[in-house]
Amino acid sequence: MLLAYSPAQLTNSDSTLIKKPKTAFYLSLIPGGGQLYNEKFLKGSIVMGLESFAIYSFLENSNIYKDYDNGDYPLSKRRYLEKRNKYAWWVIFLYFYSMIDALVDAHLSPFDDVMSTEIEELRGEKNEK
Repeated sequence: MLLAYSPAQLTNSDSTLIKKPKTAFYLSLIPGGGQLYNEKFLKGSIVMGLESFAIYSFLENSNIYKDYDNGDYPLSKRRYLEKRNKYAWWVIFLYFYSMIDALVDAHLSPFDDVMSTEIEELRGEKNEK
């Protein structure tokens, strides 16, 4: 039965190249960390940048909303409240997106090796065991 073997057993790939989902999850507690662990450097940098921008925008709009009566701002106080809330949702969304993405990438790390292996090779390895 071909289904009884895991993708790691079906290929001759180095097991150190297969990413561990548990490690990816723990590293993804820092936004972009899981992507960096999975060697998705551009994606990790983008996640870090977007998360930083969303946190900065949330804090900036929050400070303007709190200090609205002491300053001269072009938008209404209600608008700064709406912008603050919008960026709070983006912070939450990006955080959980990066966690899920890192976990999925780690689970799928052996996918390319398995898909590039010829079916005849897989059957031959199964019959040898």
